[in-house]
Amino acid sequence: MKDPALLDLSEAADEIANGRLSSVEATNACLNRIEAWQPAVNAFISIDREGAFAQAAERDRELARGYRRGPLHGVPLAHKDLLLRAGRVTTAGSKIMRDTVADSTSSLLERLDDAGAVNLGTLHMSEFAAGPTGHNVHYGPCRNPYHRDHITGGSSSGSGAAVAARLIYGALGSDTGGSIRLPAANNGIVGMKATYGRITRHGAIARSWSLDHFGPMTRTARDCALMLQVVAGHDPRDATSSSRPVPDYLAAFSDTSLAGIRIGIPEEAILREIDPEIMATMEATIRTLESLGATTKTVQLPNLKLLLLTAETIIKSEAATMHRRWLATRPQHYASQVRLRLEVGFVIPATQYIDALRLRAHFTREFLDGTMGDIDMLHLPVMPFPVPTIADTDVEGDGGEAVAAMVGRVTTLTRPFNFLGVPALSVPAGFCTKGLPIGLQFIGHPFDEGLLLRIAHAFQSVTEFHRGVPEL
Repeated sequence: MKDPALLDLSEAADEIANGRLSSVEATNACLNRIEAWQPAVNAFISIDREGAFAQAAERDRELARGYRRGPLHGVPLAHKDLLLRAGRVTTAGSKIMRDTVADSTSSLLERLDDAGAVNLGTLHMSEFAAGPTGHNVHYGPCRNPYHRDHITGGSSSGSGAAVAARLIYGALGSDTGGSIRLPAANNGIVGMKATYGRITRHGAIARSWSLDHFGPMTRTARDCALMLQVVAGHDPRDATSSSRPVPDYLAAFSDTSLAGIRIGIPEEAILREIDPEIMATMEATIRTLESLGATTKTVQLPNLKLLLLTAETIIKSEAATMHRRWLATRPQHYASQVRLRLEVGFVIPATQYIDALRLRAHFTREFLDGTMGDIDMLHLPVMPFPVPTIADTDVEGDGGEAVAAMVGRVTTLTRPFNFLGVPALSVPAGFCTKGLPIGLQFIGHPFDEGLLLRIAHAFQSVTEFHRGVPEL
């Protein structure tokens, strides 16, 4: 057998279930790669080697007794350090929470535990999920495994890098303005921002209660569907959690034909703002989807800048509220740019915040009736330009307004869909001339994650972009 760490999540789960691979062997393979890669990419905040082996050994004993907890039994995973686990430190990528021990466990980690997953540690992230690049002054930058001078994207930076480098089989990330899709795109993996309410947020450190989404980050669409199946569904401990039934996301994967699928392509005004390399990748992807039977049509997008600015009002207001006590008592413990972004929320009038919340339903209805009215999926890039370097996006450095402007552009095609609450999937679609991944975004109707995953699976059945393995 090849190095077990190079298996996809679905393959590893099947090998463990059938007794051809033990959980201890899979865990050991991942930990060996972590030991080799961690100094280069800085993907982990904490590594629980002893605890992981103990869990893996217990999973193997359970299988030997004929007991399989669930579809992830014995599979090593790790997650963005934003999810509480009782008795463990959850840092949220910050100095402020570096010694904070949780007294409860998040619903998502409980669901993964119940499904049999093995936990290897906690993953790097932007401080308090406030940054789209992966910079972090407290823990150092997380580095792209394809080129260590380039960003991973944030704020789920460690999740993107660790899955791409084959350190773990899958991870959870959170997404308030692109924080799953950006690191997924920049690292050549699949990342799902599910519909608002589809995945519980109970026991997670919030960035913005109204816009936070969680979702899986994996190597393939099949892996993503498997993880989503485990974590999706109603949670009575989360007031925003949807009670809508969870479908079988893998049920339609046997059919790779896209006949009858209608895909929307944005009008030229949007496309003119996208880098030529990204556009060429998008055009090639469209041809592939059409060869599988899909039809395409040009659609008019809403005013994305208006949606982005309205979302910013909500994020800044809610984040300032959450951090009010720490900003008053420990302002020096924030990175300067993170603190400034939080403090802006204090000067936003309550009326403006309420207007932003009130307009959300109106803009969502307008988007679904207009842009999405005659299509099944909207097709967009994740980021409008190739993966930049860490130095070129360091807002704590000396780059001034030019750097701030570049970083501001990073989320222009992702944040509007947090505001609208619709599902959005990042799919590996190619590589730029520097050898860094390019990801494209599949956007669907509310609770239509299954269709997006089926389209992505069909695309991956005829392409190899998701098979790229970075070299150390």
